[in-house]
Amino acid sequence: MNNRRVRVRFAPSPTGPLHIGGVRTALYNYLFARQRGGDFILRIEDTDTRRFVPGAEEYILEAFRWLNIRFDEGAGFGGKYGPYRQSERKDTYAIYVEQLLDAGLAYYAFDTPEELEAGRKATPNFQYDASTRARMRNSLTLPAEETRRLLDEGANYVVRFRIEPGEEITVNDLIRGEVMINSSVLDDKVLFKSADRLPTYHLANIVDDHLMEITHVIRGEEWLPSAPLHVLLYRAFGWEATMPQFAHLPLLLKPEGNGKLSKRDGDRLGFPVFPLEWRDVQTGELSSGYRESGYLPEAVVNFLALLGWNPGNGMEILSVEEMTRLFDLTHCSKNGAKFDYEKAKWFNHQYVRRKSDKEIAGLFIPVLEGHGIQAGAGYVEKVAGLVKERVDFVGELWEESSFFFSAPAEYDSKTVKKRWKEDSAARLAELSETLDACTAFDAQVTEEVVKLWIENKGYHPGDIMNALRLALVGRSKGPHIFDITETLGKEETIRRIRRAIEALK
Repeated sequence: MNNRRVRVRFAPSPTGPLHIGGVRTALYNYLFARQRGGDFILRIEDTDTRRFVPGAEEYILEAFRWLNIRFDEGAGFGGKYGPYRQSERKDTYAIYVEQLLDAGLAYYAFDTPEELEAGRKATPNFQYDASTRARMRNSLTLPAEETRRLLDEGANYVVRFRIEPGEEITVNDLIRGEVMINSSVLDDKVLFKSADRLPTYHLANIVDDHLMEITHVIRGEEWLPSAPLHVLLYRAFGWEATMPQFAHLPLLLKPEGNGKLSKRDGDRLGFPVFPLEWRDVQTGELSSGYRESGYLPEAVVNFLALLGWNPGNGMEILSVEEMTRLFDLTHCSKNGAKFDYEKAKWFNHQYVRRKSDKEIAGLFIPVLEGHGIQAGAGYVEKVAGLVKERVDFVGELWEESSFFFSAPAEYDSKTVKKRWKEDSAARLAELSETLDACTAFDAQVTEEVVKLWIENKGYHPGDIMNALRLALVGRSKGPHIFDITETLGKEETIRRIRRAIEALK
Protein backbone atom coordinates (compact mmCIF):
# COMPACT_ATOMS: atom_id res chain seq x y z
CA MET A 1 0.00 0.00 0.00
CA ASN A 2 2.77 2.44 0.92
CA ASN A 3 4.43 2.07 -2.48
CA ARG A 4 1.25 2.52 -4.48
CA ARG A 5 0.34 5.79 -6.13
CA VAL A 6 -2.46 7.46 -4.17
CA ARG A 7 -5.79 7.22 -5.99
CA VAL A 8 -9.06 8.47 -4.52
CA ARG A 9 -12.52 8.79 -6.00
CA PHE A 10 -15.70 10.74 -5.58
CA ALA A 11 -18.63 8.58 -6.64
CA PRO A 12 -21.99 10.41 -6.64
CA SER A 13 -25.29 8.96 -7.83
CA PRO A 14 -27.15 11.00 -10.50
CA THR A 15 -30.39 10.97 -8.53
CA GLY A 16 -30.82 14.73 -8.13
CA PRO A 17 -28.80 17.81 -7.18
CA LEU A 18 -25.46 17.44 -5.45
CA HIS A 19 -25.78 18.12 -1.70
CA ILE A 20 -23.27 20.50 -0.15
CA GLY A 21 -22.13 17.63 2.10
CA GLY A 22 -21.15 15.72 -1.03
CA VAL A 23 -19.15 18.73 -2.18
CA ARG A 24 -17.22 18.66 1.09
CA THR A 25 -16.48 14.93 0.65
CA ALA A 26 -15.19 15.60 -2.85
CA LEU A 27 -13.08 18.51 -1.58
CA TYR A 28 -11.40 16.37 1.07
CA ASN A 29 -10.62 13.72 -1.52
CA TYR A 30 -9.23 16.41 -3.82
CA LEU A 31 -6.98 17.90 -1.11
CA PHE A 32 -5.78 14.44 -0.06
CA ALA A 33 -4.84 13.50 -3.62
CA ARG A 34 -3.16 16.83 -4.40
CA GLN A 35 -1.08 16.75 -1.24
CA ARG A 36 0.27 13.31 -2.11
CA GLY A 37 0.71 13.83 -5.82
CA GLY A 38 -2.05 11.31 -6.50
CA ASP A 39 -5.10 10.99 -8.73
CA PHE A 40 -8.64 12.22 -8.12
CA ILE A 41 -11.32 10.28 -10.00
CA LEU A 42 -14.98 10.97 -10.72
CA ARG A 43 -17.08 7.82 -10.92
CA ILE A 44 -20.82 7.95 -11.56
CA GLU A 45 -22.69 5.29 -9.58
CA ASP A 46 -25.86 5.03 -11.65
CA THR A 47 -26.97 1.47 -10.97
CA ASP A 48 -30.17 2.58 -9.22
CA THR A 49 -32.15 3.06 -12.42
CA ARG A 50 -35.41 3.82 -10.56
CA ARG A 51 -33.97 6.95 -9.00
CA PHE A 52 -32.01 8.19 -12.03
CA VAL A 53 -32.73 11.86 -12.81
CA PRO A 54 -31.96 13.31 -16.27
CA GLY A 55 -29.51 16.21 -16.07
CA ALA A 56 -28.10 15.24 -12.68
CA GLU A 57 -24.70 14.14 -14.03
CA GLU A 58 -24.32 17.38 -16.01
CA TYR A 59 -25.24 19.30 -12.85
CA ILE A 60 -22.49 17.51 -10.91
CA LEU A 61 -19.88 18.34 -13.56
CA GLU A 62 -20.95 21.98 -13.73
CA ALA A 63 -20.85 22.34 -9.94
CA PHE A 64 -17.24 21.21 -9.77
CA ARG A 65 -16.26 23.41 -12.71
CA TRP A 66 -17.67 26.40 -10.84
CA LEU A 67 -15.88 25.42 -7.63
CA ASN A 68 -12.63 24.81 -9.54
CA ILE A 69 -12.32 21.33 -8.02
CA ARG A 70 -10.68 19.43 -10.84
CA PHE A 71 -10.65 15.72 -11.55
CA ASP A 72 -7.74 13.88 -13.11
CA GLU A 73 -9.87 11.21 -14.73
CA GLY A 74 -13.37 9.83 -14.75
CA ALA A 75 -16.78 10.39 -16.30
CA GLY A 76 -16.45 13.35 -18.63
CA PHE A 77 -12.65 13.34 -18.35
CA GLY A 78 -11.52 9.95 -19.65
CA GLY A 79 -8.74 7.72 -18.37
CA LYS A 80 -7.36 4.21 -18.77
CA TYR A 81 -9.60 2.67 -16.07
CA GLY A 82 -12.90 3.47 -17.77
CA PRO A 83 -15.72 3.34 -18.39
CA TYR A 84 -16.47 5.42 -15.30
CA ARG A 85 -20.25 5.09 -15.33
CA GLN A 86 -21.34 1.92 -13.60
CA SER A 87 -24.24 1.42 -16.02
CA GLU A 88 -21.59 0.89 -18.71
CA ARG A 89 -19.79 -1.84 -16.74
CA LYS A 90 -22.49 -4.53 -16.56
CA ASP A 91 -20.39 -7.26 -18.16
CA THR A 92 -17.57 -6.67 -15.70
CA TYR A 93 -19.81 -7.04 -12.66
CA ALA A 94 -21.39 -10.22 -14.03
CA ILE A 95 -17.99 -11.93 -13.94
CA TYR A 96 -17.58 -11.24 -10.24
CA VAL A 97 -21.14 -12.23 -9.38
CA GLU A 98 -20.49 -15.63 -10.95
CA GLN A 99 -17.21 -15.91 -9.06
CA LEU A 100 -18.97 -15.49 -5.71
CA LEU A 101 -21.74 -17.90 -6.68
CA ASP A 102 -19.29 -20.57 -7.82
CA ALA A 103 -17.37 -20.25 -4.55
CA GLY A 104 -20.54 -20.64 -2.47
CA LEU A 105 -20.09 -17.14 -1.06
CA ALA A 106 -23.31 -15.87 -2.60
CA TYR A 107 -26.66 -17.43 -3.48
CA TYR A 108 -29.80 -16.85 -5.55
CA ALA A 109 -32.90 -15.61 -3.72
CA PHE A 110 -36.30 -15.84 -5.43
CA ASP A 111 -38.44 -14.31 -2.67
CA THR A 112 -41.28 -12.15 -3.95
CA PRO A 113 -42.04 -8.75 -2.40
CA GLU A 114 -45.06 -10.35 -0.73
CA GLU A 115 -42.94 -13.12 0.79
CA LEU A 116 -40.43 -10.61 2.10
CA GLU A 117 -43.21 -8.55 3.62
CA ALA A 118 -44.61 -11.67 5.29
CA GLY A 119 -41.17 -12.34 6.76
CA ARG A 120 -41.04 -8.81 8.19
CA LYS A 121 -44.44 -9.28 9.81
CA ALA A 122 -43.53 -12.66 11.24
CA THR A 123 -40.16 -11.63 12.70
CA PRO A 124 -39.54 -8.39 14.67
CA ASN A 125 -36.60 -6.42 13.23
CA PHE A 126 -36.46 -8.89 10.36
CA GLN A 127 -33.35 -9.00 8.25
CA TYR A 128 -32.34 -11.55 5.66
CA ASP A 129 -29.44 -13.32 7.38
CA ALA A 130 -28.19 -16.66 8.71
CA SER A 131 -31.08 -16.88 11.16
CA THR A 132 -33.86 -16.28 8.61
CA ARG A 133 -32.60 -17.39 5.21
CA ALA A 134 -33.25 -21.07 6.00
CA ARG A 135 -36.99 -20.42 5.85
CA MET A 136 -36.93 -18.20 2.77
CA ARG A 137 -37.03 -19.17 -0.90
CA ASN A 138 -33.45 -19.28 -2.14
CA SER A 139 -30.87 -21.61 -3.64
CA LEU A 140 -29.74 -22.64 -0.13
CA THR A 141 -33.18 -24.03 0.71
CA LEU A 142 -34.50 -25.11 -2.68
CA PRO A 143 -33.43 -28.32 -4.45
CA ALA A 144 -30.77 -27.69 -7.09
CA GLU A 145 -33.21 -28.78 -9.79
CA GLU A 146 -35.79 -26.22 -8.64
CA THR A 147 -33.19 -23.48 -8.62
CA ARG A 148 -32.10 -24.38 -12.14
CA ARG A 149 -35.71 -24.48 -13.35
CA LEU A 150 -36.45 -21.04 -11.95
CA LEU A 151 -33.34 -19.62 -13.58
CA ASP A 152 -34.13 -21.27 -16.93
CA GLU A 153 -37.69 -19.94 -16.85
CA GLY A 154 -36.44 -16.42 -16.26
CA ALA A 155 -37.85 -15.98 -12.79
CA ASN A 156 -36.86 -12.76 -11.08
CA TYR A 157 -34.13 -13.17 -8.51
CA VAL A 158 -31.44 -11.34 -6.59
CA VAL A 159 -28.00 -12.56 -5.63
CA ARG A 160 -27.25 -12.19 -1.92
CA PHE A 161 -23.87 -12.26 -0.22
CA ARG A 162 -23.67 -15.11 2.27
CA ILE A 163 -22.52 -13.78 5.63
CA GLU A 164 -21.76 -16.24 8.40
CA PRO A 165 -22.49 -15.07 11.97
CA GLY A 166 -20.13 -14.76 14.89
CA GLU A 167 -17.09 -13.24 13.20
CA GLU A 168 -15.44 -10.09 14.57
CA ILE A 169 -14.70 -7.75 11.66
CA THR A 170 -12.13 -5.00 12.12
CA VAL A 171 -12.27 -1.80 10.11
CA ASN A 172 -9.18 0.38 10.46
CA ASP A 173 -10.44 3.91 9.89
CA LEU A 174 -8.03 6.82 9.43
CA ILE A 175 -10.35 9.13 11.38
CA ARG A 176 -12.11 6.85 13.85
CA GLY A 177 -9.36 4.35 14.53
CA GLU A 178 -10.19 0.67 14.93
CA VAL A 179 -13.90 -0.14 14.57
CA MET A 180 -15.04 -3.66 15.56
CA ILE A 181 -18.34 -5.10 14.32
CA ASN A 182 -19.67 -8.62 14.70
CA SER A 183 -20.93 -10.20 11.49
CA SER A 184 -24.08 -11.38 13.31
CA VAL A 185 -25.54 -7.88 13.00
CA LEU A 186 -25.12 -7.83 9.21
CA ASP A 187 -27.70 -9.02 6.74
CA ASP A 188 -27.10 -10.91 3.51
CA LYS A 189 -26.96 -7.84 1.29
CA VAL A 190 -28.28 -7.96 -2.25
CA LEU A 191 -25.37 -7.74 -4.70
CA PHE A 192 -27.16 -8.17 -8.02
CA LYS A 193 -30.73 -7.87 -9.39
CA SER A 194 -31.93 -9.86 -12.37
CA ALA A 195 -34.69 -7.35 -13.11
CA ASP A 196 -32.27 -4.76 -14.55
CA ARG A 197 -29.12 -6.93 -14.78
CA LEU A 198 -27.30 -4.40 -12.61
CA PRO A 199 -25.34 -4.78 -9.38
CA THR A 200 -26.16 -2.90 -6.22
CA TYR A 201 -23.89 -0.30 -4.69
CA HIS A 202 -22.13 -2.83 -2.48
CA LEU A 203 -20.78 -5.06 -5.23
CA ALA A 204 -20.16 -2.39 -7.86
CA ASN A 205 -18.34 -0.21 -5.33
CA ILE A 206 -15.90 -2.94 -4.34
CA VAL A 207 -15.23 -4.20 -7.85
CA ASP A 208 -14.67 -0.70 -9.21
CA ASP A 209 -12.43 0.38 -6.34
CA HIS A 210 -10.31 -2.71 -6.90
CA LEU A 211 -10.10 -2.47 -10.69
CA MET A 212 -9.50 1.29 -10.60
CA GLU A 213 -6.73 0.75 -8.02
CA ILE A 214 -8.29 3.05 -5.42
CA THR A 215 -5.96 3.32 -2.43
CA HIS A 216 -8.12 5.39 -0.04
CA VAL A 217 -11.89 5.62 0.33
CA ILE A 218 -12.81 8.95 1.93
CA ARG A 219 -16.58 9.19 2.32
CA GLY A 220 -19.34 10.32 4.63
CA GLU A 221 -20.06 8.85 8.04
CA GLU A 222 -23.37 7.48 6.75
CA TRP A 223 -21.39 4.81 4.86
CA LEU A 224 -19.59 3.52 7.95
CA PRO A 225 -22.14 0.69 8.58
CA SER A 226 -21.34 -0.71 5.13
CA ALA A 227 -17.58 -0.84 5.75
CA PRO A 228 -17.59 -4.30 7.46
CA LEU A 229 -19.47 -5.77 4.50
CA HIS A 230 -16.94 -4.27 2.14
CA VAL A 231 -14.10 -5.77 4.17
CA LEU A 232 -15.78 -9.18 3.86
CA LEU A 233 -16.19 -8.73 0.11
CA TYR A 234 -12.52 -7.87 -0.32
CA ARG A 235 -11.68 -11.05 1.56
CA ALA A 236 -14.13 -13.08 -0.52
CA PHE A 237 -12.37 -12.00 -3.71
CA GLY A 238 -8.91 -12.47 -2.21
CA TRP A 239 -8.08 -8.79 -2.53
CA GLU A 240 -7.02 -8.06 1.07
CA ALA A 241 -3.55 -6.93 -0.02
CA THR A 242 -4.98 -4.10 -2.14
CA MET A 243 -7.92 -3.17 0.06
CA PRO A 244 -8.07 0.65 0.33
CA GLN A 245 -7.77 2.47 3.61
CA PHE A 246 -11.07 3.90 4.87
CA ALA A 247 -11.81 7.32 6.29
CA HIS A 248 -15.38 8.20 7.29
CA LEU A 249 -16.00 11.93 7.57
CA PRO A 250 -18.26 13.52 10.20
CA LEU A 251 -21.79 14.44 9.21
CA LEU A 252 -22.86 17.97 8.42
CA LEU A 253 -25.47 18.73 11.07
CA LYS A 254 -28.48 21.04 11.17
CA PRO A 255 -27.74 24.62 12.28
CA GLU A 256 -30.34 24.12 15.01
CA GLY A 257 -31.24 20.99 16.90
CA ASN A 258 -30.00 17.51 16.05
CA GLY A 259 -29.73 15.49 12.91
CA LYS A 260 -28.22 15.62 9.45
CA LEU A 261 -28.40 18.81 7.39
CA SER A 262 -31.27 18.62 4.90
CA LYS A 263 -32.88 20.70 2.17
CA ARG A 264 -35.74 21.44 4.57
CA ASP A 265 -33.30 23.19 6.90
CA GLY A 266 -32.16 25.43 4.07
CA ASP A 267 -35.74 26.19 3.03
CA ARG A 268 -36.74 26.97 6.60
CA LEU A 269 -33.76 29.16 7.47
CA GLY A 270 -33.13 30.69 4.05
CA PHE A 271 -29.80 29.31 2.87
CA PRO A 272 -28.80 27.00 0.00
CA VAL A 273 -27.83 23.36 0.49
CA PHE A 274 -26.85 22.84 -3.16
CA PRO A 275 -23.84 24.35 -4.97
CA LEU A 276 -25.98 25.44 -7.95
CA GLU A 277 -29.68 26.09 -8.18
CA TRP A 278 -31.77 23.07 -9.17
CA ARG A 279 -35.21 22.76 -10.70
CA ASP A 280 -37.03 19.55 -9.86
CA VAL A 281 -37.91 17.85 -13.13
CA GLN A 282 -41.18 16.51 -11.74
CA THR A 283 -42.55 19.30 -9.56
CA GLY A 284 -40.84 22.28 -11.19
CA GLU A 285 -39.76 23.48 -7.73
CA LEU A 286 -36.64 25.66 -7.85
CA SER A 287 -34.06 25.23 -5.08
CA SER A 288 -31.46 27.92 -4.51
CA GLY A 289 -27.75 27.39 -5.09
CA TYR A 290 -24.63 28.99 -3.69
CA ARG A 291 -23.58 30.29 -7.10
CA GLU A 292 -26.90 31.97 -7.86
CA SER A 293 -27.12 33.33 -4.29
CA GLY A 294 -23.96 35.32 -4.93
CA TYR A 295 -21.33 33.25 -3.14
CA LEU A 296 -17.82 33.23 -4.54
CA PRO A 297 -16.53 29.71 -5.24
CA GLU A 298 -13.34 30.31 -3.23
CA ALA A 299 -15.41 31.30 -0.20
CA VAL A 300 -17.59 28.18 -0.46
CA VAL A 301 -14.53 25.93 -0.69
CA ASN A 302 -12.86 27.62 2.29
CA PHE A 303 -16.04 27.43 4.38
CA LEU A 304 -16.60 23.75 3.61
CA ALA A 305 -12.98 22.80 4.26
CA LEU A 306 -13.27 23.89 7.89
CA LEU A 307 -16.52 22.02 8.54
CA GLY A 308 -15.04 19.00 10.26
CA TRP A 309 -11.33 19.65 9.68
CA ASN A 310 -8.94 21.81 11.65
CA PRO A 311 -5.70 22.98 10.01
CA GLY A 312 -4.12 23.20 13.45
CA ASN A 313 -2.79 26.75 13.14
CA GLY A 314 -5.85 28.84 14.01
CA MET A 315 -6.13 30.21 10.47
CA GLU A 316 -9.54 30.57 8.87
CA ILE A 317 -8.85 32.19 5.50
CA LEU A 318 -6.94 29.59 3.51
CA SER A 319 -6.13 29.32 -0.16
CA VAL A 320 -6.50 25.93 -1.84
CA GLU A 321 -2.70 25.72 -1.90
CA GLU A 322 -2.55 26.28 1.86
CA MET A 323 -5.33 23.75 2.46
CA THR A 324 -3.48 21.22 0.33
CA ARG A 325 -0.27 21.71 2.27
CA LEU A 326 -1.96 21.48 5.69
CA PHE A 327 -4.64 18.85 5.07
CA ASP A 328 -4.49 15.91 7.45
CA LEU A 329 -7.27 13.36 7.93
CA THR A 330 -6.21 12.82 11.54
CA HIS A 331 -7.26 16.42 12.19
CA CYS A 332 -10.82 15.64 11.09
CA SER A 333 -13.39 15.52 13.86
CA LYS A 334 -15.20 12.31 14.72
CA ASN A 335 -18.25 14.33 15.71
CA GLY A 336 -20.66 16.02 13.34
CA ALA A 337 -20.07 19.62 12.27
CA LYS A 338 -22.84 22.18 12.81
CA PHE A 339 -23.63 23.99 9.56
CA ASP A 340 -23.27 27.69 10.40
CA TYR A 341 -24.78 29.50 7.41
CA GLU A 342 -23.99 32.90 8.95
CA LYS A 343 -20.34 31.87 8.96
CA ALA A 344 -20.67 31.10 5.26
CA LYS A 345 -21.72 34.73 4.72
CA TRP A 346 -18.74 35.87 6.76
CA PHE A 347 -16.39 33.88 4.55
CA ASN A 348 -17.95 35.39 1.46
CA HIS A 349 -17.50 38.88 2.89
CA GLN A 350 -13.82 38.16 3.52
CA TYR A 351 -13.28 37.02 -0.04
CA VAL A 352 -15.19 39.97 -1.52
CA ARG A 353 -13.06 42.45 0.40
CA ARG A 354 -9.83 40.62 -0.51
CA LYS A 355 -10.52 40.65 -4.24
CA SER A 356 -8.99 43.46 -6.26
CA ASP A 357 -11.20 46.37 -7.22
CA LYS A 358 -10.83 45.30 -10.85
CA GLU A 359 -12.07 41.77 -10.10
CA ILE A 360 -15.06 43.05 -8.15
CA ALA A 361 -15.86 45.52 -10.94
CA GLY A 362 -15.90 42.66 -13.44
CA LEU A 363 -18.45 40.82 -11.29
CA PHE A 364 -20.45 43.99 -10.64
CA ILE A 365 -20.88 45.14 -14.25
CA PRO A 366 -23.49 42.43 -15.07
CA VAL A 367 -25.43 43.52 -11.96
CA LEU A 368 -25.39 47.10 -13.19
CA GLU A 369 -26.50 46.04 -16.65
CA GLY A 370 -29.40 44.24 -15.02
CA HIS A 371 -30.45 47.61 -13.61
CA GLY A 372 -30.11 49.27 -17.01
CA ILE A 373 -26.84 51.00 -16.16
CA GLN A 374 -23.98 51.33 -18.63
CA ALA A 375 -20.77 52.62 -17.05
CA GLY A 376 -17.08 52.59 -17.89
CA ALA A 377 -14.98 49.84 -16.36
CA GLY A 378 -12.66 52.35 -14.70
CA TYR A 379 -15.53 54.17 -13.02
CA VAL A 380 -17.10 50.90 -11.82
CA GLU A 381 -13.73 49.81 -10.47
CA LYS A 382 -13.41 53.00 -8.45
CA VAL A 383 -16.92 52.64 -7.03
CA ALA A 384 -16.31 48.96 -6.20
CA GLY A 385 -13.23 49.91 -4.24
CA LEU A 386 -15.22 52.38 -2.13
CA VAL A 387 -18.08 50.07 -1.15
CA LYS A 388 -16.89 46.44 -1.30
CA GLU A 389 -16.00 46.46 2.41
CA ARG A 390 -19.67 47.09 3.19
CA VAL A 391 -21.20 44.02 1.54
CA ASP A 392 -21.27 40.24 1.92
CA PHE A 393 -22.25 39.63 -1.72
CA VAL A 394 -21.48 41.34 -5.01
CA GLY A 395 -25.21 41.66 -5.64
CA GLU A 396 -25.48 43.91 -2.58
CA LEU A 397 -23.15 46.47 -4.19
CA TRP A 398 -26.09 47.98 -6.06
CA GLU A 399 -27.93 48.88 -2.86
CA GLU A 400 -24.75 50.40 -1.43
CA SER A 401 -23.67 52.29 -4.54
CA SER A 402 -26.65 53.00 -6.81
CA PHE A 403 -26.32 56.75 -6.12
CA PHE A 404 -22.97 56.72 -7.92
CA PHE A 405 -24.77 55.80 -11.14
CA SER A 406 -27.96 57.84 -10.89
CA ALA A 407 -28.80 60.94 -8.88
CA PRO A 408 -31.38 60.45 -6.11
CA ALA A 409 -34.90 60.89 -7.45
CA GLU A 410 -36.21 61.37 -3.92
CA TYR A 411 -34.84 61.93 -0.44
CA ASP A 412 -35.36 59.66 2.54
CA SER A 413 -38.01 61.36 4.68
CA LYS A 414 -36.56 60.27 8.02
CA THR A 415 -33.12 61.55 7.04
CA VAL A 416 -34.59 64.82 5.79
CA LYS A 417 -36.42 65.33 9.06
CA LYS A 418 -33.29 64.60 11.08
CA ARG A 419 -30.51 66.08 8.94
CA TRP A 420 -31.98 68.92 6.85
CA LYS A 421 -31.99 72.02 9.03
CA GLU A 422 -33.72 75.33 8.52
CA ASP A 423 -30.50 76.86 7.24
CA SER A 424 -29.27 73.85 5.24
CA ALA A 425 -30.35 75.24 1.88
CA ALA A 426 -28.47 78.49 2.41
CA ARG A 427 -25.38 76.74 3.75
CA LEU A 428 -25.25 74.28 0.82
CA ALA A 429 -25.69 77.14 -1.65
CA GLU A 430 -22.54 78.71 -0.17
CA LEU A 431 -20.80 75.34 -0.24
CA SER A 432 -21.58 74.84 -3.91
CA GLU A 433 -19.88 78.14 -4.70
CA THR A 434 -16.85 77.12 -2.63
CA LEU A 435 -16.62 73.79 -4.43
CA ASP A 436 -17.06 75.44 -7.82
CA ALA A 437 -14.01 77.55 -7.09
CA CYS A 438 -11.80 74.50 -6.44
CA THR A 439 -9.20 74.03 -9.15
CA ALA A 440 -8.53 70.43 -8.09
CA PHE A 441 -11.31 68.07 -7.01
CA ASP A 442 -9.59 65.04 -5.49
CA ALA A 443 -10.80 63.97 -2.05
CA GLN A 444 -7.85 65.28 -0.06
CA VAL A 445 -7.86 68.78 -1.56
CA THR A 446 -11.64 69.13 -1.43
CA GLU A 447 -11.76 68.00 2.19
CA GLU A 448 -9.14 70.58 3.19
CA VAL A 449 -10.97 73.37 1.35
CA VAL A 450 -14.36 72.53 2.83
CA LYS A 451 -13.05 72.12 6.39
CA LEU A 452 -11.29 75.48 6.16
CA TRP A 453 -14.47 77.12 4.85
CA ILE A 454 -16.52 75.61 7.71
CA GLU A 455 -13.96 76.78 10.25
CA ASN A 456 -13.84 80.32 8.85
CA LYS A 457 -17.63 80.52 8.78
CA GLY A 458 -18.01 79.07 12.26
CA TYR A 459 -20.51 76.46 11.07
CA HIS A 460 -21.09 73.12 12.77
CA PRO A 461 -19.26 70.45 10.68
CA GLY A 462 -21.89 67.79 11.31
CA ASP A 463 -24.72 69.96 10.03
CA ILE A 464 -22.89 70.69 6.79
CA MET A 465 -21.66 67.15 6.16
CA ASN A 466 -25.00 65.50 6.92
CA ALA A 467 -26.87 67.86 4.61
CA LEU A 468 -24.23 67.35 1.90
CA ARG A 469 -24.52 63.57 2.15
CA LEU A 470 -28.32 63.80 1.89
CA ALA A 471 -27.99 65.96 -1.24
CA LEU A 472 -25.54 63.60 -2.95
CA VAL A 473 -26.87 60.21 -1.84
CA GLY A 474 -30.52 60.80 -0.95
CA ARG A 475 -30.14 59.25 2.48
CA SER A 476 -27.69 58.88 5.37
CA LYS A 477 -25.37 56.21 3.95
CA GLY A 478 -22.32 55.69 1.80
CA PRO A 479 -18.52 55.87 2.08
CA HIS A 480 -16.41 58.88 3.08
CA ILE A 481 -18.17 61.99 1.77
CA PHE A 482 -15.15 63.38 -0.06
CA ASP A 483 -14.51 60.05 -1.76
CA ILE A 484 -18.06 60.44 -3.05
CA THR A 485 -17.45 63.99 -4.33
CA GLU A 486 -14.21 62.96 -6.05
CA THR A 487 -15.89 60.00 -7.75
CA LEU A 488 -18.94 62.00 -8.87
CA GLY A 489 -16.77 64.88 -10.05
CA LYS A 490 -17.24 68.61 -9.62
CA GLU A 491 -20.03 69.14 -12.15
CA GLU A 492 -22.23 66.29 -10.87
CA THR A 493 -21.57 67.14 -7.21
CA ILE A 494 -22.64 70.75 -7.66
CA ARG A 495 -25.64 69.75 -9.79
CA ARG A 496 -26.88 67.40 -7.05
CA ILE A 497 -26.39 70.02 -4.34
CA ARG A 498 -28.42 72.61 -6.29
CA ARG A 499 -31.14 70.05 -7.08
CA ALA A 500 -31.47 69.16 -3.38
CA ILE A 501 -31.74 72.85 -2.49
CA GLU A 502 -34.62 73.23 -4.93
CA ALA A 503 -36.34 70.02 -3.83
CA LEU A 504 -35.99 70.47 -0.05
CA LYS A 505 -35.99 74.22 0.60
